Amino acid sequence: MANLENGTFKKLDVVVVGGGLAGSLEALFLAKRGHRVRLYEYREDIRNTPQARGRSINLALSIRGRTALREVGLEDHMINNHGIPMKGRNIHRIDGSTYIIPYDSRTKQCIYSVGRNYLNGLLLQESEKYENVERFFNHKLIASNLREGFLSFQKTDTKEIVEVNADLIIGADGAFSAVRKEIMKQPLFDYNQKYIEHGYLELCIPPDSNGGFQMPPNYLHIWPRGEFMMIALPTRTGSWTVTLFMPFTHFKSLDNEDKLLKFFEKYFPDSIPLIGKQKLIADYFAGSASPLIAIKCRPYNVEDKALIIGDAAHAVVPFYGQGMNAGFEDCTILNQLFQKPHDDLAKILKEFSDTRWEDTFAISDLAMYNYIEMRDLVTRPSYLLRKAIDDVIFWLVPKVWIPLYNSVTFSTIPYTQCIKNRQWQDKVLNRSLLFLGAVTSAAGAFYVYKKIVGLS
Repeated sequence: MANLENGTFKKLDVVVVGGGLAGSLEALFLAKRGHRVRLYEYREDIRNTPQARGRSINLALSIRGRTALREVGLEDHMINNHGIPMKGRNIHRIDGSTYIIPYDSRTKQCIYSVGRNYLNGLLLQESEKYENVERFFNHKLIASNLREGFLSFQKTDTKEIVEVNADLIIGADGAFSAVRKEIMKQPLFDYNQKYIEHGYLELCIPPDSNGGFQMPPNYLHIWPRGEFMMIALPTRTGSWTVTLFMPFTHFKSLDNEDKLLKFFEKYFPDSIPLIGKQKLIADYFAGSASPLIAIKCRPYNVEDKALIIGDAAHAVVPFYGQGMNAGFEDCTILNQLFQKPHDDLAKILKEFSDTRWEDTFAISDLAMYNYIEMRDLVTRPSYLLRKAIDDVIFWLVPKVWIPLYNSVTFSTIPYTQCIKNRQWQDKVLNRSLLFLGAVTSAAGAFYVYKKIVGLS
């Protein structure tokens, strides 16, 4: 960081609260810049614990996340040794037939299915290469004075109280952030949270008898059913992480085995032999549907002492696959700000806070919209026609016309600009249709006129 005192680089003492994906990555960025980093996590070390039920096992890694991983030297490992490329959506109709909607028919770009635990563990493992990083697990934040850089933790195993001070506190402790809870006490802090009426429940398609995939692996499989849907992401073990999204009222109505099986036979019949009836019943009733929350807030900083990133700052619903990627992009942007010469910490945090919120608000809105697209619009001829038009124009003038999904997923164009581009494209197409309609009407009118006056 270009934090200078009398022309001399000043190393900061940074505490990162939250050892999940964004927190672990941010610790690496700071460590690479030579700062002392102490990483505090409420849970146990994820490398030593089984996958927690209710948290998405596999996530979609796209270019924004890959860019951040590249900066810390982990992109190649994730892409080449772990990630499974998904080059499009594989749509499952009720009759069991399927069709493909490519993500990028022009340049064949794809997103990658990656394991949450694996990636989180890899980031933590990488941090062990830096002597200036310390990791503390089973530490719950119980009190703080952010303006003074003070935090108080309680060890969840021994109940011992640990008090620490830092030059900078970074809250990366998720959607229910304890650091954000403290920031909410500051004047002029805006906060909004929204639970949608739909929840999610995780199921699993196991590997086949030979340990291979039961479905074509290089796709995101989607069962769109209008008001609800089911998706499946491939894993390295040959299994599939299956997530059922639907209104809580639907979940509550499926309260016995018979109702569950009849529901799946009606809406997802081809998935039953893939999952297995007994496994479907066991997995469904092993837990309950989890809620989905979207959070918008600002500002993200408290003077030059504290900052929130990732889900702590902008939790989004998962339907654009951008939650992790947006959190990783936070780390990239911060790293770029830290490199500005002669900037101080107060300016860096303020600039991040003043500029980042617009893009995070934008991706939150896009994610809400994409749920409608995935569960309903992808089955409509109008959607397929618009995508075909976008793809053709993108093929002809790729620097001028980038479809919305491509700009969000396969570029680092700010999310707000992605929306503006889409709005411009809508205007162009609407005007073109109006022009074609006018020309057609005029031609028809002239033909009628010729008939009337006997010119033909």
